[in-house]
Amino acid sequence: MTSIAPGCVLVTVTGKDHPGITARLTGLLADAGAELLDVEQVVVQGRLTLCLLARLPESVGIPRALLFAARELGVALDFQAVETPDTGAPAPARYVVTAVGRALGAGQLHSLTSHLAQAGANVERIVRLSEPHLGSMELHVTLPPSLEPQVLKRSLLALSMRDNTFDVALQKESLFRRGKRMVVMDMDSTLIRIEVIDELARAHGVGEQVSRITERAMQGEMDYDESLRQRVALLAGLDVGVLHRLAASLPLTEGAETLVRVLKRLGYRTAVISGGFSVAAEALKARLGIDHAFSNVLEEEGGKLTGRTVGAIVNARRKAELLEQLAAQEGILLEQVIAVGDGANDLLMLERAGLGIAFRAKPRLREAADTSISAGGLDTILYLLGLTGRELQEAG
Repeated sequence: MTSIAPGCVLVTVTGKDHPGITARLTGLLADAGAELLDVEQVVVQGRLTLCLLARLPESVGIPRALLFAARELGVALDFQAVETPDTGAPAPARYVVTAVGRALGAGQLHSLTSHLAQAGANVERIVRLSEPHLGSMELHVTLPPSLEPQVLKRSLLALSMRDNTFDVALQKESLFRRGKRMVVMDMDSTLIRIEVIDELARAHGVGEQVSRITERAMQGEMDYDESLRQRVALLAGLDVGVLHRLAASLPLTEGAETLVRVLKRLGYRTAVISGGFSVAAEALKARLGIDHAFSNVLEEEGGKLTGRTVGAIVNARRKAELLEQLAAQEGILLEQVIAVGDGANDLLMLERAGLGIAFRAKPRLREAADTSISAGGLDTILYLLGLTGRELQEAG
């Protein structure tokens, strides 16, 4: 036996991976009467790192058989005495930081981990998500009691905005992080790359007037209902054929098809809740197989738009109400809902959801949302669910 003080020992094994290493070593610990308290194993490019935390009986040291077995297995083995874990101590707050970019190199990881260290967050585990290139990873971190999660979230947002090559999301590690069941999306400039009303306005020769009103509304500088009425009024007399032709060829945002396809394969419910127009929303619903679509209805008369809408306007408050109604209808908790949008009229909807995502959004929404995506496409959302590249290939 190799002498070591009674208590806990951390056994660290490194070397070329092959079958049987874990089985052999844990068998020897079991024979020695050790109590296994913790285990972690990772293989990177064929190289194994295995850590075993065990409590040994007071009369037992480290069995020499472990050292002999390691030599036979062709791996290096190290051990050190550690303090017995205090199982009665309160668990630290655990969070997951997800980083997604075109490529995450040493510079990006250094920038992110340095930022976390300066904030007092401790990185306990790093998991690669994307394959084959290193484009996404999640860092499991613990936060000190003095660090408010909202403060860290804002600073991580500022970091990603400065770097502009990757997005960073902070989520509490909980039952609901990987237990989402429904994704609700805005349409214009979120699910599709355009603002439908602006395209219709250009076709009708009132593009500049409508664009000015649209920008003011999206920045939160103007009441949405009034802005919609003013913009729609400018469309009076437009041939409805223009609207239907546009709806038949809407340019999807990067990653939109992948996102919806994978979500459907995994059993998620999907919805479009938009302040745009029903002809476009229904076209997307049919094209992508989305489960629900809610939007404004343009009034038609004699094959022309009248310049009015029919029914209640889908504004910010209505979007939030529809999200809640859909969740209740589907039997899904709000904590299990993801909402995605880009403008001020999406804010309430994002606040009601368990995870609110500002997608290529205006600054006000980016600061208020749970997380922000600017560098990647809509399929980036799948990594925020904790899915790996291998799982996405299986689901695709």
